[in-house]
Amino acid sequence: MSTFRFSALKETAGRKPVFVEKLEKKSIIFGSNVFNDKAMRQFLTPDAYKAVQNAIQLGTKIDRNVAEYVAMGMKEWALNKGVTHYTHWFQPLTGTTAEKHDAFFETSMDGSDPVEKFGGTQLVQQEPDASSFPNGGIRNTFEARGYTAWDPTSPAFIYGTTLCIPTIFVSYTGEALDNKTPLLRALQAIDHAATEVAKYFDKNVKKITPTLGWEQEYFLVDRALANARPDLLATGRTLLGHTAAKGQQLDDHYFGSIPSRALNYMRDLENECMLLGIPVKTRHNEVAPSQFELAPIFEETNLAVDHNSLLMDVMQKVAERHDYKVLFHEKPFKGVNGSGKHNNWSLATDTGINLLSPGKTPMSNLQFLTFFINTIKAVHDYEELVRASIASASNDHRLGANEAPPAIISVFIGQQLTKVLAELEGVTKGKLSPEEKTDLKLNVVGKLPDVLLDNTDRNRTSPFAFTGNKFEFRAVGSTANCATSMTTLNAIVAKQLKDFKKEVDALIETKELKKDEAIFNVLREYIKQTKSILFEGDGYSEAWEVEAKKRGLSNHKTTPEALKAKVSRKAMDLFEELDIMNHVEVEARYEIELEEYTKKIQIEGRVLGDIARNHVVPTAIRYQNTLIENVKGLKEIFGNEFEKIGKEQISLIREISEHIEGINTKVEAMTEERKKANTIESAVDMATAYCNNVKPYFEEIRYHADKLELLIDDEMWTLVKYRELLFVR
Repeated sequence: MSTFRFSALKETAGRKPVFVEKLEKKSIIFGSNVFNDKAMRQFLTPDAYKAVQNAIQLGTKIDRNVAEYVAMGMKEWALNKGVTHYTHWFQPLTGTTAEKHDAFFETSMDGSDPVEKFGGTQLVQQEPDASSFPNGGIRNTFEARGYTAWDPTSPAFIYGTTLCIPTIFVSYTGEALDNKTPLLRALQAIDHAATEVAKYFDKNVKKITPTLGWEQEYFLVDRALANARPDLLATGRTLLGHTAAKGQQLDDHYFGSIPSRALNYMRDLENECMLLGIPVKTRHNEVAPSQFELAPIFEETNLAVDHNSLLMDVMQKVAERHDYKVLFHEKPFKGVNGSGKHNNWSLATDTGINLLSPGKTPMSNLQFLTFFINTIKAVHDYEELVRASIASASNDHRLGANEAPPAIISVFIGQQLTKVLAELEGVTKGKLSPEEKTDLKLNVVGKLPDVLLDNTDRNRTSPFAFTGNKFEFRAVGSTANCATSMTTLNAIVAKQLKDFKKEVDALIETKELKKDEAIFNVLREYIKQTKSILFEGDGYSEAWEVEAKKRGLSNHKTTPEALKAKVSRKAMDLFEELDIMNHVEVEARYEIELEEYTKKIQIEGRVLGDIARNHVVPTAIRYQNTLIENVKGLKEIFGNEFEKIGKEQISLIREISEHIEGINTKVEAMTEERKKANTIESAVDMATAYCNNVKPYFEEIRYHADKLELLIDDEMWTLVKYRELLFVR
């Protein structure tokens, strides 16, 4: 097996950067393979075009008859581009995307008169077999029917020779079986709630759009090296492997010169993204060796989520052309930075205003403070649900390790804004005197743009930070579908804004306060109530864990523990009140995520046991036998002096035996715990058993295997090492 490792290294050493064809300017090719506004104007009738625009902007339904004309135009556009098939592209609760391809082809009953056919029915709805997708008990296996339904707010696109139509995915009885449906409902909820609040400041506001700018971190590893690591192929991370002598400690990779092969991969990827209308803009080396990041321009949240899901598919396909394997796992390598997917979130009005950006007038700044403080209040009130929204087996490895934010949810706003909130906290309760109102608007609210001008504070340890004109949700994992965290964030802010408006209106009506006075009074109370969630210090420190506990903040370090918040009465009420999910859909997702956690730990345990016993132990024994033969030879030559002369070899033989015994003992114990866990019927109890009783053996087994890696002859070691995975490019 060691020959496999060295063959992979030889293959990697001979790689050359793959030639990437230079396309037209990005501004020219952008969206060429997207059925966007330009394409719709060209291929749709005026009525069909107007119907689609109304669906996008106003949420109105598209009549089936009009859908026929949309389908005709879409088909003509696609056929002109060489498309042969179409698919409803959706996001089931597997964390990935799904598609079933059908040809633009039909014949008559006798097999004659073949035609390219695609009508309104095929566009609007398909019926994929839902039996093998996660459903959390919503439907039985013998009730396998599920429906995909067209989402006109996310444009169709062409990948390869297939027309991909973004859709939702629901069960036969109407419950959501995907990530998109709850997200669309949450976006509608925050649109309504935020618009009502925005009208306090501008009566012309008719729509609020949540925006999202994700930052995708990832590792690039040569495909031959990845193929020589069974754990990478099966789990996405290295379950064994001693840390390399050189890692990220010199800080020489971050923002460094991008390696030639990686740069050509990025160029190729960017070409694909431009054609697909994914507005990627930024690329750079990340902190860890062979780790990189790309980020797009902000987009409407639903479209941004679709683009991120599509991007992850495209990244893997482009990687194959460049003989790379993309690692999205949150923690593929021990001892170096993991990967996140920072979700930068804000709210924009249809009048062109970013509600989380201060303006030039006291009124616009009061608007900023209203949405800023309400967001903090929402995170404060639902911090456990926020933590649950980013919980996964893979993200558990990352949170709190090597510059990733901790599992404790807190909000970072910087020193300047902390001072502003302190000033607002001192607002007089009830009516303000003219002098107080003037002083407040001119000296506190009026100076916000100047305060924020140099507000460059940035806390990498914060899971939820304000970064100038947006909130950055840094705790989201790199493998995650953004829809989960964005559904939660938009839902809790929508709920908070609804409550805020009720409180303000009540003060205006019952206390006869002016609008500004009522808003200041409510915001003042929110500032007092949310102090516990604000934290400016080191999120990695043990002192913060102690302090967070005093403040009453949760610290759910594992997924089974964190997920409980999703089925709390508080969470159920939130989602049902806003018509985002009913209790059946919420409970189903909880069940699915628990099962996913269990299966991932189960797979890791099986793979670890296999590698430890079938790779590490046999290699250790082979090397030990070589040492034994050496000691026997020393005894023949030196007689009774062999123990003194062969002291190091004998000690090494003994040390290897101890580690072999440690591996075998721990693997057997882990296997027994796995067997016990598999007999548990309750999903939550099984997940907890895997978390508390099976997973702890991973590090114990790894300890012995990694020690053997340091002891055994390099030429005999079968597994590609960290120094090779991270630095052979």
